[in-house]
Amino acid sequence: MSSTPSPHALTLADAAALIAARRLSPVELLRDCLDRVAALDPRLNAVVRLLAGGAMRDARAAEAEIARPGGGPRSPLHGIPVGIKDIIDLAGEPTTCHSKLCLDRVAAADAAVVARLRAAGAVFPAKLATHEFAIGGPCFDLPFPPARNPWNPAHHPGGSSSGSGAAVAARMMPAALGTDTGGSVRHPATHSGLVGLKPTYGLVSRRGVFPLAFTLDHVGPMARTVRDCALLLGAMAGPDAADPGSAMRPPEDYARDLHLGLRGLRVGYVRHFHERDTPATPEVAAALDEAARVLAAEGAEVRDVALPPLGEFAAVNRVILSGEAAAVHEPWLRERPGDYAGLTRRRLLPGMLLSAVDYVQAQRRRAELVAAVEEAFREVDLLFCASSMDPACRIDDPDEVDRTYPRQARTPFNVTGHPAVSVMCGVSRAEGLPLGLQLVAPAFAEATLLRAAAGYERAAPWREMAPAL
Repeated sequence: MSSTPSPHALTLADAAALIAARRLSPVELLRDCLDRVAALDPRLNAVVRLLAGGAMRDARAAEAEIARPGGGPRSPLHGIPVGIKDIIDLAGEPTTCHSKLCLDRVAAADAAVVARLRAAGAVFPAKLATHEFAIGGPCFDLPFPPARNPWNPAHHPGGSSSGSGAAVAARMMPAALGTDTGGSVRHPATHSGLVGLKPTYGLVSRRGVFPLAFTLDHVGPMARTVRDCALLLGAMAGPDAADPGSAMRPPEDYARDLHLGLRGLRVGYVRHFHERDTPATPEVAAALDEAARVLAAEGAEVRDVALPPLGEFAAVNRVILSGEAAAVHEPWLRERPGDYAGLTRRRLLPGMLLSAVDYVQAQRRRAELVAAVEEAFREVDLLFCASSMDPACRIDDPDEVDRTYPRQARTPFNVTGHPAVSVMCGVSRAEGLPLGLQLVAPAFAEATLLRAAAGYERAAPWREMAPAL
């Protein structure tokens, strides 16, 4: 197989095409990615555990299978390196959750999503940094340092799937898995200039993923392009009888409509999220208005729509997440509270004080919020709104982290379970850091969601931009 210059610079889809044409070896691709990790991770701290030996074994096996007479790739993921957020189980490896409490917690089996990607031929070069138990924040009192933003390592990469965002943005690997309970796939995608997809609740199994909040948790892909996320979702999705939250919905070809663009789609602009409810910085607001103009220029019908105030979604998410997280962590909070990072402990303890009345009332209001979003989808095909209201702040400024972290519009769609994708929509002039938008679709309409995101991606100038590393 012939050599390809800088394989790490290829998107997943481009690498897959070259592997299928036998112009790129999975071993060459992995070796280049591992070299990239060695060169950059000392600055970025994206990798918690490097799995070079096992990944190389699997890459060699993929190479041999693809090269044999009559052979070929099992799927577009065959031989592709995919990073794993370290709350997701990989058989025989620790799932540390970035915490002292889980340093010796070795997974007996692959998480369902890992098993599906493995069956598609993916290889797994690293477990990646997260905020502690996916709830803390960038902390310096944990067993591993926090991941940093490749666009500027002094800044936060977004979380809690922080290592996944940093690793993919730095071109250490073409794709990674994250989890999303209040926006934790879309947040690092926004701050790191990537595409991050939160699928419909239940479309992707959470079996083998350490839980944060049972009724809000999602697993989703992060990659550099919409097509890459569509290919990953096709391998990840599908029912799982062992996950009580799984939807009995078969996977689809989520890339089938990417070429269709935006023409004919009705897009509801939820501008009050960032104009009134939680005012965005002027640069973010201007980037969103420009993105709305691009959507319209590409043939979408863009109209303003109103949803309940952003603060109502945030309050419901906060109560449900706090109560469910406390249920998960209650034994450790009682017996080993000092083993959490201070920030994690502060975020978990309020859930111990919630009453059953608080939780039930939040679930009742949740049902009303779901109904309000469903009503909006009677008039439009997609929703368009902000992701973060600010560029990424400095990672060493805890007050600014606390201030900016809740200034976002991702949480509503964990509350409602609708699929949502973040796509880069600008660069902050002051900081040189990425800005992002969100598109949201009705439940299980991922193909339409990704079609629209791909249409925007083609028309906007951001796809080829990368951090200067």
